[in-house]
Amino acid sequence: MRKLIFLFFIGVFISLSSCRQDFVFEPSTGDLKFSRDTIYLDTVFANIGSSTYTLKVYNKSSKDIKIPTIQLGKGQASKYRMTVDGMTGENNRVFHDVEVLAKDSMYIFIETTAGISDANPTDFLYTDQIQFDSGANFQKVELVTLIQDAYFIFPNKTNGVIEQIPIGFNEDGTVLETNGRNLSNNHPDNGDEYLFKTDKPYVVYGYASVPNGETLTIPGGARVHFHADSGLVIQQGGSLNITGSTSSTTALENEVIFEGDRLEPGFSDVPGQWGTVYLRQGSASQITNLTLKNAIVGLLVENNAGLMNITDTQIYDCSNYGILTYNGTINGKKVVINNCGQFCLAAALGGDYNFTNCTFNNNWSSSKQLAVYVSDYLKDATPEILPLVQANFTNCIIYGSNSNEIILEKRGPESDFNKLFQNCLVKINVTPGSASVANPFLYDAIRLEQNGNKINKTPNFFDVNKNNLIIGEDSFAKGMGIDAGIPFDILGNPRVSPYDVGAYNFIIFPAD
Repeated sequence: MRKLIFLFFIGVFISLSSCRQDFVFEPSTGDLKFSRDTIYLDTVFANIGSSTYTLKVYNKSSKDIKIPTIQLGKGQASKYRMTVDGMTGENNRVFHDVEVLAKDSMYIFIETTAGISDANPTDFLYTDQIQFDSGANFQKVELVTLIQDAYFIFPNKTNGVIEQIPIGFNEDGTVLETNGRNLSNNHPDNGDEYLFKTDKPYVVYGYASVPNGETLTIPGGARVHFHADSGLVIQQGGSLNITGSTSSTTALENEVIFEGDRLEPGFSDVPGQWGTVYLRQGSASQITNLTLKNAIVGLLVENNAGLMNITDTQIYDCSNYGILTYNGTINGKKVVINNCGQFCLAAALGGDYNFTNCTFNNNWSSSKQLAVYVSDYLKDATPEILPLVQANFTNCIIYGSNSNEIILEKRGPESDFNKLFQNCLVKINVTPGSASVANPFLYDAIRLEQNGNKINKTPNFFDVNKNNLIIGEDSFAKGMGIDAGIPFDILGNPRVSPYDVGAYNFIIFPAD
């Protein structure tokens, strides 16, 4: 009997619980709290969608409330869009009777896509408000976005088919293509696309192609932004001429800058935002004072019969390689490469290379990353082995976070593998043992120490995490170089004896 009475009371309790009334929501009294009173959506390019920004709205009262309206101040005409706790409302711009429980909160996500004509003509700002309720209970959060105009380069589309350009050949000889188009001498919007302007930046969608017989010239001060899966291709017989010069401020006002098209500060050092600058077989290039950031592969160089000169150039935060070259011909002076997912410099299938006063450093968070890789071999290539005519490194720093930052992989005859490290500071694993394919660098450790090089000594960089590879007064790279015929460092400071190695002269770091 007692058990039956007990079960009876449990049943009554459950039935009473299941019959509780719905929440009673009272009108909002205008006491909402916000995570921010103004949302700055950073800078966006004209007619390019922004990132999504978040506003958190708090009901700190002890009552469940209902907000009669949440809307954008410009209503359906606003260039902003939002969702409120996952709801889309009326075209993502107007919401009615939004409920918030006591002591609870909700999320509003905001985006924008606006043109330059939508912005204030004096400061290029596009503004609006998120408005909560009206009358005496009215509250608001300001929205501010800077709209930047640009020259846009994108492939044409015909009957839904996107224009394609060649980027190589498949194993069976068929042509490989990707989204892109050849640049134009007389584009209706951009004018002569083979001579970039500096009055506003360029934004590239797909791959911009420089065909046979054409030269793309990019002067100092130009800014080029690449969308995801985009880049630049210099075809056989085409040329790239980048003519930046030394800048006097950290704004790099005289340099050419290649980077992704996400302008928010949080994307400034995010790797892999765009594709590559692809210098195909038979192309030529002269690159001076280029800063290239956030690519998958910074420069991809393929069998370039013509000499590639690259001077006073910085390559940072590439998800795979800073420079990847197959049987290339490169003369590099004062090149700085830092923080790459695989190799800062990877030179495969032989080639002809001279690097002088360069700095290759790799602190990527991986046990397999390297600063420099040189090989005469490439699997599945035809042929798989080609001579390394020369790989000369003079007054260079080759360093990073792993115990070894250089691999020399030789598969062909010793006579066809010509390399020289002269007065370089190199981080290398010198564990005793015989050279092998797995450990090809071991046979060079002793010879490295015989050419004025220093092994496993700190370069004392200023801040590798911020891509500042200037060396300090305590650097072992200080004064250990030779006169290599380079009168200035990458910042334009005179080089004097005793010569520092790497791209920078040493400085005395400011006190903390």
